[in-house]
Amino acid sequence: MDTGCGRLSRKKSGGNGQVLDGSNIMELVGNDQVFTTFVDHKFHELDTDRDGKLSVKELQPAVVDIGAALGLPAHGTNPDSDHIYSEVLNEFTHGKQEKVSKTEFKEVLSDILLGMAAGLKRDPIVILRIDGEDLLEFVNGSGYEAEMVSVFSQIESPHRSLHDHIIEALGKLTVEQGIPPTSDSWVLSNIVEPALQSQGRSGLDKPVSQETFLEEFKVVALAVAHRLKEQPVIVAHSENTFDGSGVKRLLSNKFELDKTLNSALETFPRDRNGKMSKEYLRVALDTVAPAAGLPPLGAIEEMDKVISEVFKMVNADEAKMVKEEEFKKVLTEILGSIMLQLEGNPISVSSNSVVHEPLDSSSTLLQPTSSETAP
Repeated sequence: MDTGCGRLSRKKSGGNGQVLDGSNIMELVGNDQVFTTFVDHKFHELDTDRDGKLSVKELQPAVVDIGAALGLPAHGTNPDSDHIYSEVLNEFTHGKQEKVSKTEFKEVLSDILLGMAAGLKRDPIVILRIDGEDLLEFVNGSGYEAEMVSVFSQIESPHRSLHDHIIEALGKLTVEQGIPPTSDSWVLSNIVEPALQSQGRSGLDKPVSQETFLEEFKVVALAVAHRLKEQPVIVAHSENTFDGSGVKRLLSNKFELDKTLNSALETFPRDRNGKMSKEYLRVALDTVAPAAGLPPLGAIEEMDKVISEVFKMVNADEAKMVKEEEFKKVLTEILGSIMLQLEGNPISVSSNSVVHEPLDSSSTLLQPTSSETAP
């Protein structure tokens, strides 16, 4: 699978862009002596009453810090992410209010860290420093005019102001051109709007034409580059191509496939004859998706379309009761069909998110001290 992150990590703005691929986490957990010392230190930090166990209250800093390491919004700010925080806490407490021993803490923390490492290995994240240099290179480059003519043709509207056209055009550009996500409210209010205001209202009140747009956009882009030089923006960038290779690996390993399917089906209801409804196939597919290198249902529109087509092909949405072996057979057929579709037409997605906290402080609890990592 080609994530495309290597290309971005070598861009001038990233220069020596930091690539987060989970290897440092694997090194930590893989060295038993170092990891044990790491856990001892963290457990001691959390065990404020020194009773040798962690209460739910004492676990909260660890849960919050794991959320930060996963890139979740602050606890209490988003219902969806709050649900994940609760799930993390339940991993430690097993859904009970009992205290957690150091052994349990170590086991769960190891599982969580290995899960994070696997995710980063599958979808590496490149940390980019957007400082205006790439934007200047783009604006002054030979391909600028053709690129922006194409953008203008997509957004041109006689009913909107030049100001609105420029805002939307900036949103069409990406970190490739040196623009951080303008959908981020901080970027909009601290970088984009000040750059627009610095040009005054006269230039942005002109009638909208391609020539005027190209001229005024360049002025604003140069002002944005200047703002970025003064206030660089840190962006976490990830790219992923779903080409069916993850599904192929799972299907080629019968032992792993059987184990994955059995685990996915163990909680599904059955009738008195042990049969299961095919209506649960979508839930089952979503459960095996991580093992098959697929995104969750609903996460990527293009992938959802592929899955819907496959389900139609095998009549998977019919409310028919089938034996467990038949259910597994249909689910395996679905995976095989998805693999063939993706091999023929891979789906590529990318995401960019602004890092608002210093990288060194966003997740301090999961970072070993220098003494812990010393050989």
